[in-house]
Amino acid sequence: MGSDNVRQLRIFFFPFMAYGHILPTIDMAKLFASRGLKATIITTPLNAPIFAQTIQRTQKPGAKIDVQTVNFPSVEAGLSPGCENLDLVASQEMFLKFIKATEMLKQPLEELLSEDPPDCLVADMFFPWATDVAQRLGVPRMVFHGTSFFALCATECVRLHEPHKNVPSDSDPFAIPNFPHEIKLTRKQLPEHLRSGVENDFTRFNREAKESEVRSFGVIVNSFYELEPDYADYYRNVLGRRAWHIGPVSLCNRDIEDKATRGKKATIDEHECLKWLDSKDPNSVIYICFGSVAKFSPNQLREIALALEASGQQFIWVVRKADKGGGDKDEAGGDEEWLPRGFEERMKSENKGLIIRDWAPQVLILDHKAIGAFVTHCGWNSTLEGICAGVPMVTWPVFAEQFYNEKLVTQVLRVGVGVGAQQWVGIVADKEIVSKDRIEKALRQVMVGDEAEAMRDRAKLLADKARRAIEDGGSSYSDMNALIRELALHRIARDAKS
Repeated sequence: MGSDNVRQLRIFFFPFMAYGHILPTIDMAKLFASRGLKATIITTPLNAPIFAQTIQRTQKPGAKIDVQTVNFPSVEAGLSPGCENLDLVASQEMFLKFIKATEMLKQPLEELLSEDPPDCLVADMFFPWATDVAQRLGVPRMVFHGTSFFALCATECVRLHEPHKNVPSDSDPFAIPNFPHEIKLTRKQLPEHLRSGVENDFTRFNREAKESEVRSFGVIVNSFYELEPDYADYYRNVLGRRAWHIGPVSLCNRDIEDKATRGKKATIDEHECLKWLDSKDPNSVIYICFGSVAKFSPNQLREIALALEASGQQFIWVVRKADKGGGDKDEAGGDEEWLPRGFEERMKSENKGLIIRDWAPQVLILDHKAIGAFVTHCGWNSTLEGICAGVPMVTWPVFAEQFYNEKLVTQVLRVGVGVGAQQWVGIVADKEIVSKDRIEKALRQVMVGDEAEAMRDRAKLLADKARRAIEDGGSSYSDMNALIRELALHRIARDAKS
């Protein structure tokens, strides 16, 4: 098969409208474009600017990425005009309306694809209806979940075997059956729709997503084989899924500008941030960030601040703003009353810590030699970025599949310690307060002593394996080649029929 065939392949990406899904999609588009495919990203008008700067920097001869837009029916779904990104969703009720709006994109997507059908559509798992749309047009649809093989396997095993129904209370542990490792959870750590056992919009949506995945061409996974070989094999061989691992996709961002311009505009100048880190010793700074969605209560933020000060560790702490329409509010919605009196001034005068409001250049910060640990919500992008940076983690799962990712980090890979989060709390993390003492203990565990050094050594080894996986001949590089070959063969077979 000549290289001309590969160069002519066209691949469309359709990410869910949330930063945690958009950012790896941009990286995937860059990767496929760098292999000679023509990549197109489908999004909505207000999300299109997120892609613009990165794509402009990527445009090189033979590495073409386009953006096409479909209008987002926010008002028709009962949302405010302009509510086109999960960043603006503040409750579970709003989330359901947001999903309803995405379901109205079925016809616009079909019209767009039918104008000039691509050779593949990579559509987010939040769009289960995309499989039917693609099949009608003879386009292979691939699913992107944006999580680990481990979490995909755990989710499916819990769904199939329902082990949580065999324990007497929400606090009693159960083991995930037929799993490569003994992994125990409690019902409290599962999503609400699983805990209740009642059929509702969430259970119906999850069932549709699973059925859609089984009927799709296959699954693209942002991971690498050496990270979770038991679960890559389990997903394919035991659960019978067609899957290709092509990650870590964030490693395609190689220079400072690539790393600094990922996502929203950072609220700190990257040069100022790097200058502060340059003044610190290696492995001496803790980076704290809970992703682009979770919002903590004022009481919880205060406990974090008290723990940081008591630990004596240096830190960079990213605090999200929850304000949706002007004013300078912190993530708890107040005017920073949660900060202990004089905390920020003391940290500045002692040169101990930086607080960044809203958005930080995370990959740039994590990759700096001064970073010694990462306090994370265990969203998969953040977890994988921590692994690529070779830093041990303090795990603090909040919702989605994050409790599964925590188990991978702490029990299978042994590169992190849990802060002690016990409950799946959803987007607004106000149902559980993790105490200052527990936070301080976890911070010390990853920063001080033999256990911390052993975790750091294991993390550095994984970071080396991650870099090798995406290089020519590496496991992810090879799997991506295999996928491109399959798509080329599929197109030849389709052309032969027409």
